[in-house]
Amino acid sequence: MSVSVSTIRPPQSPARRALSAFLAHKLAMFGLLVVLVFVAGAVFAPYLAGADPIATSWSAIRKAPSAAHWFGTDENGRDVFARVLFGARASLAAGVIAVGGALLIGVPFGLIAGLAGGWVDAVISRVADAMLAVPFLILAIALAAFLGPALENAMLAIAISASPIFTRLARGMVQDAASQDYVEAARAMGNPPWRTAILHILPNIAPSLLVQATLSIAEAIIAEASLSFLGLGQQPPAPSWGSMLNSAQRFIENAPWLAIFPGGAIFILVLALNLVGDGLRDAMDPRAAKR
Repeated sequence: MSVSVSTIRPPQSPARRALSAFLAHKLAMFGLLVVLVFVAGAVFAPYLAGADPIATSWSAIRKAPSAAHWFGTDENGRDVFARVLFGARASLAAGVIAVGGALLIGVPFGLIAGLAGGWVDAVISRVADAMLAVPFLILAIALAAFLGPALENAMLAIAISASPIFTRLARGMVQDAASQDYVEAARAMGNPPWRTAILHILPNIAPSLLVQATLSIAEAIIAEASLSFLGLGQQPPAPSWGSMLNSAQRFIENAPWLAIFPGGAIFILVLALNLVGDGLRDAMDPRAAKR
């Protein structure tokens, strides 16, 4: 039986196979579309809002949603739609910057602990375990209260609180990769440990770190909203979803739209990010490709 040469296809690379699996994940693509809508809304907020998010109008206090104010107005007559759009900037910035900071803090310590071993690994692991023993949000609140109320301090607090997750993840993957053939070959060629870690191990563990980072962005957005709700994040009158919810709790019965729209934005964005994270995890899991 002859086999046509045209029917033989070259094997896909792992990156292309993962991309194809991710693009075929319908929920992940839906989540990515929602995230991109939020990003576009945040970037083009000055052109889409149609109103100044901090401009007050005493003649338009707590007006219900209408053609003039799509999401209604708040207790100071400010347009809620404009504040939700500009508030997306604070939430997305906090999520991306805080998780980026957590990666910069946690991954190097994880690489050092996994490669060095011994007492260095013990010290780093015990510090990470001690931080992980405290609930993430509680630790972030404590650090933000210590640093002072400001969005930048909230980002730093979230980054420090989330870094142990990446430390433990990187350490475990480095220890697992240390026995792989490509690492032993790199060592045999005379590469120092730092070069082996950066050029050989880190690119191979990057997909797992990307999945965890995507899921951590969702947690960071919730943390930023919680800190702003408590007065430890974005400071009024600058718009933030958390501070908007704080103000809305006094008018929940008479003006429910003040809580519905910022709360709904948090819920939808966090759900979308989790769908993207789940899709990335399924696409990059080699066991998923065999099923």
